[in-house]
Amino acid sequence: MPNQHVVPHGDKWAVRGAGNDKVTRITDTKREATGIARQISQNQGTELFIHGRNGRIQSRDSHGNDPYPPRG
Repeated sequence: MPNQHVVPHGDKWAVRGAGNDKVTRITDTKREATGIARQISQNQGTELFIHGRNGRIQSRDSHGNDPYPPRG
């Protein structure tokens, strides 16, 4: 299961699985794309990478097997 990426797509935003040429979904806003990608990532237990307009990764979220789980 590929990690999910939120990436710029022209003047819109896209959700794309890592290694996929085709986007999963195109949205008007980054917030909407992030919400969709987060849901997919949580369902699949994968990581989420959120990119900025310049294409660089701004943040990431791990929904899989975190090697450093929080202690409680």
